[in-house]
Amino acid sequence: MATRPLIVVKCGGNPVVDAAGVCADVAGLVGRGQPVLLVHGGSGEIARLAARLGIPQRTLVAPDQVSTRYTDPATLEAVILALAGAVKPRIVAELSRLGVPAVGLTGLDGGMLRARRKSVVRSVVDGRKTLVRDNLSGRLSEVDTTLAKTLLRCGFVPVISPPAIDECGHPVNVDADRVAAALAVALGAGHLVLLTGAPGVLANSEDESSVLGGYQVPMAGAPGRFAGGGMALKLVAAREALTGGVPSVCIADGRVSDPVSRALAGSGTAVTMARVQLSA
Repeated sequence: MATRPLIVVKCGGNPVVDAAGVCADVAGLVGRGQPVLLVHGGSGEIARLAARLGIPQRTLVAPDQVSTRYTDPATLEAVILALAGAVKPRIVAELSRLGVPAVGLTGLDGGMLRARRKSVVRSVVDGRKTLVRDNLSGRLSEVDTTLAKTLLRCGFVPVISPPAIDECGHPVNVDADRVAAALAVALGAGHLVLLTGAPGVLANSEDESSVLGGYQVPMAGAPGRFAGGGMALKLVAAREALTGGVPSVCIADGRVSDPVSRALAGSGTAVTMARVQLSA
């Protein structure tokens, strides 16, 4: 029997995403012989832990409207504690309860994710472009698939999150959507499903009924006029996956039952690459 194509699922960090529902759906897929790799974020848990520890949180908005978390040393510590110490154990425990053999990892394990630290991040503050130089975030530069492939071959579900390792051997924060895209490319996945707290890409961010069934992401530059906030990064990740050869990319609702199966069946927004570069 031919091996089924790998599905890479990104479980959004938004607290409205039903992680238990995602795990139940993954369990069903795995039970039918479908290989799955799960990537997770944890923005809600990071914010909760940072508030508890008194660590101020700040968002950087790039000129192309892509927003990212400002990561100073204290925030990086909160990110690692929240993802590896709280979110991941809950997901692995839930999968285990459902009979799924899962292994929790960060990008540090086995040198899986390597990144180059961003020496300068361009951000727009009060309408003015500024340069941020003390941000401990990185851009993914290399994926070592050895550990993930070994686990998948042995029937395990890898559950993976940031951080990554920078060129000096230090942990750096990386975006979990782009981690999912990079892993999907490196592992030759057949599908990338990015689950979020919305039905998909919305034509009107205030109207959930305006979900787009399909979206063509520009080949370069800003990810399009319907991309705002966290959705912009998801569309950047989708573009990177498509550019790397992943044939199917979908942004779908993580709040519903069977969210992965529904996405694979056509719900949410199917993202494709625009054949012609759109003008700004």
